[in-house]
Amino acid sequence: MPAPAPIAALEACSRDRPDRVLRLRGVLVSTGAVEEPYELLIYRGFSSSTTHPTGFDPDQPVLPAGVRIEAAELLAGPIDPAAEQVLAGPAPPGAFLDPAAWR
Repeated sequence: MPAPAPIAALEACSRDRPDRVLRLRGVLVSTGAVEEPYELLIYRGFSSSTTHPTGFDPDQPVLPAGVRIEAAELLAGPIDPAAEQVLAGPAPPGAFLDPAAWR
């Protein structure tokens, strides 16, 4: 099964902007209704979770079941943890489906 359309569309936008990283933040609701912080970075057409394992199979959804994405931030890339630059956000992830929002 391919990635959900919004994630695939965000990955496509990121391919054209190698100087940008999109950080999605939310929660993963696990068994017993326990909420864990969840973070996904999208950079150069790829997605990877910084808080949970990311599968190697590109045909599997990148977001595990139970993830609720709440906000997105556009960062200058590549990320420098000592001098992170937030360019836009937090905003709803859908705000970054427009390639113009990545400027």
